[in-house]
Amino acid sequence: MDTNVAPPPERFNFARHLLELNSGRAAKTALIDDQGRLSYGELGDQVRRFAAALHALGLRREERVLLLMHDSSDWVVAFLGALHAGVVPVAVNTLLTAQDYAYMMANSRAQAALVSAALLPTLQTALDHLNTQGGHEVKHVIASRSTGALPEGVHHFTTLVGSHAAAAQAADTHGDEPAFWLYSSGSTGVPKGTVHTQANLYWTAELYGKGVLALREDDVVFSAAKLFFAYGLGNALSFPLTVGASVVLMAERPTPQACFKRFKELQPTVFYGAPTGYGGMLAAADLPNRSEVALRLCSSAGEALPQDIGQR
Repeated sequence: MDTNVAPPPERFNFARHLLELNSGRAAKTALIDDQGRLSYGELGDQVRRFAAALHALGLRREERVLLLMHDSSDWVVAFLGALHAGVVPVAVNTLLTAQDYAYMMANSRAQAALVSAALLPTLQTALDHLNTQGGHEVKHVIASRSTGALPEGVHHFTTLVGSHAAAAQAADTHGDEPAFWLYSSGSTGVPKGTVHTQANLYWTAELYGKGVLALREDDVVFSAAKLFFAYGLGNALSFPLTVGASVVLMAERPTPQACFKRFKELQPTVFYGAPTGYGGMLAAADLPNRSEVALRLCSSAGEALPQDIGQR
């Protein structure tokens, strides 16, 4: 591993950093999700447009926004657009309860909520609960991937992005400035909001994404861990986008069959999983043959990898 990585400049915005790194890859595929593909050029444009939309809604630097979304290109645009604007996304697990989200919105003092349309009813239950407890600070709800009419007052993510000109400049953030929050599991009490800086993303991408995994521009990466996990966020956003790779995103649960489908149809070269998931895949009757997949590297984390599973 190269330990002589140059530090980021003192004034550092990770979203701006990624867009600048990929300015020469406008036509290359950045993201592949369940609905289509987004090139690096399109990603940069949407990130800047979403940053402008957040400013237009009155969101200010360092204010928090809840990010409750299934993995998709919209998730990446929302996260990077918030960072670009200096707004702090609070990325939360999509499998929690309305009571959990009510606690997280109150604890983070979220000023807006970005939500997948399928999760909107759960979010609304959380907001209703907060209203019975004295109110909340959420002024705007923005829904992604809606196939029907949205409730009054809820913004449509695609419409919001498309209705604003791209922001000319990113927020002039400091490398040590808060960039995003992730909540702990709460195993030692109530979940705790852990604050990550703009430079944290840079260092993990440089030292682990490049230095340990040695990701390449020609890789197609796919992560079983979702973007709301720190593991998934690195796997499927900061690590691959730093080197100009392409990313496969999947909204559904990472069952063996869902993963096999992506392995065969989209031919990822790098897969990130956990020992339990690998065990399930190896036990599946429909495990693909080596000739059907393009994998060159599999990464494991989350728990100790048993020797027999690692060898198989």
